[in-house]
Amino acid sequence: MRTLALATIAAAAHIAAPSIAAQPPAPSTQAVQPSIPGPRTCFWARGPHSADPYINIAYPDANVFYWAAAFTVPKGAELSFEGRFPHSRYMSFISYDERGRPIESLADYLIAPRGKGDVNPYVAGNRRDSAKRDYSVRVLLDAPTTQRAIGERGEPESVNALHAPPYAGGQQMVLYRIYLPDDATGPAGGVSLPEAVLTLADGSKLKGEAACNALQTTQRLALTPDAVGVPPFVYRELVKQEGRPDTWPAQNPAQWFIQLDRESLLGIYTGQINDDARRSEGGFYPNLDNHYIRTVVNRKHGPIFFVRGKAPTTPNTFGGDAEMGDGELRYWSVCSNQGISNTRVNDCLFDEEIPVDADGNWMVMVSRAEDRPRNARPECGIGWLPMAPDGDGLIDEDVTIVQIRHMLTAPDFARSIQRVERQADLQETMGPYLPRSGYLLTNQAESFFPCFAGLEG
Repeated sequence: MRTLALATIAAAAHIAAPSIAAQPPAPSTQAVQPSIPGPRTCFWARGPHSADPYINIAYPDANVFYWAAAFTVPKGAELSFEGRFPHSRYMSFISYDERGRPIESLADYLIAPRGKGDVNPYVAGNRRDSAKRDYSVRVLLDAPTTQRAIGERGEPESVNALHAPPYAGGQQMVLYRIYLPDDATGPAGGVSLPEAVLTLADGSKLKGEAACNALQTTQRLALTPDAVGVPPFVYRELVKQEGRPDTWPAQNPAQWFIQLDRESLLGIYTGQINDDARRSEGGFYPNLDNHYIRTVVNRKHGPIFFVRGKAPTTPNTFGGDAEMGDGELRYWSVCSNQGISNTRVNDCLFDEEIPVDADGNWMVMVSRAEDRPRNARPECGIGWLPMAPDGDGLIDEDVTIVQIRHMLTAPDFARSIQRVERQADLQETMGPYLPRSGYLLTNQAESFFPCFAGLEG
């Protein structure tokens, strides 16, 4: 209607003053809504998910990009993904059910290269810069009969298949993830997104838009309300429990929780932890190759939350290293998140950018931007992450959730999150790798942890 009104006004002005040349209509003052950045295809249409300005939901790591595909394989047809291994720290395909619970992960090192001379760059010792890096993965409609190791790094295999059974009348869901693309390679790691290839019952093959149409990739999502976040009314009940302090469940010093099932995630607030639950499935579209610990932070205890511990070793890849390295973990990070209803990430620091001292220890401070200590910078040996101005994004502006992820632990690394069997074993199992934490005022943080960079001897 705004265009029509402007045209009417312009026409009236022209009739009233015919000797004056008609002027173009004034530009609209309505702000233009920017589009979501990043590559997409008709199959991988939902994404990229990451920190702002990408789609920020379900606690993405800020250094990671996810794409989701909802589809239905026609009866008698077969689906495969054909692509090139990206230039990145990690990639995977993971299938999910309607509640956002993971079914199966196909991690990068399990995928055999497609042809002679092709290289899987994620196997330790392999070249990461090979031009020949093709692969092909089959999508199976039945449920897996055996469970692949969760969060563990095993021997490279030639699996090349992902079980993605249908739910809710035939819908299937697969997420494609790329962790830490090499510098300047973009969200997709310098390659195109994998192509969906549909082989019909008569043997004919469909690609591109024809495959998307047959797979019904524009169908509405058939998800439960809690798939990407705890419903707001439930979250309010959790944080407003009678008899609890206004900082509940944040404690000082912080209490860390391993990620189990959804009941145990809510158990951070209720105290009900299911130690027998399957590991790592209680988040929101979690990655089965990661294990997580998290704590609820409340700045009413102090505007600066500091966390420090011993750093696991990982490969270095961000700078485009030519050969894949090894380490105690494939990847680890520290993230500042909003609440479990909002499920936004504020920002994350990944292993290569977290300052580590000569003894292998790291430290990160988390605060609002206006409270940031002047020594919370890499050259002073201290990383920094922001708290959101609106806190949990729903109820309490002082709440932040700090989360640490460990990916694909080495078989001989006994201190990873993956080795924690029960919540009560967290400290004993992780030892110095379990972070120590506390709250400070800004001036205390600057005084207690001086910056020695550039000081004279």
